[in-house]
Amino acid sequence: MTIAMILSHKGQDVYRVSPGSTVATVVAVLARHKIGAVLVLDEAAPRFDADIQHIVGIVSERDIVRALTTAGSAGDVLDMAVSQIMTEARHTIHASATLREAAELMTDRRVRHLPVIEDDKLVGMVSIGDVVKARLDQQETEVESLRAYVAGCV
Repeated sequence: MTIAMILSHKGQDVYRVSPGSTVATVVAVLARHKIGAVLVLDEAAPRFDADIQHIVGIVSERDIVRALTTAGSAGDVLDMAVSQIMTEARHTIHASATLREAAELMTDRRVRHLPVIEDDKLVGMVSIGDVVKARLDQQETEVESLRAYVAGCV
């Protein structure tokens, strides 16, 4: 199974903000869409078919929590610019990559979200949860196939 297959099931929606957006805006987007992270794209990024060079960073719930531990108050954090708390987006994955490749990259680089790229264009984002769920579904299918094979042989 590939990352493209995950996107075909979950959708290719990429929620995004600009570096100058406030953390309050990010919190609203995360809550509204029930997601754990948003991509930070520069202001020049087109609404659709953004190039890889437009990706500036990722802001996750973890980034917000970390900012809360260093700021004077929650209000201070909510008023901060996204660029102050985001994690630089250093890792992407190609849509043709396998689940195993994605899992290894996420584990080795200690990241939970990966922008998905195809032909140098942003086509989606996957989370560690998406990868784990797809892998479990894949394993269940394999187990059922083996059971059917063994039952047919008996």
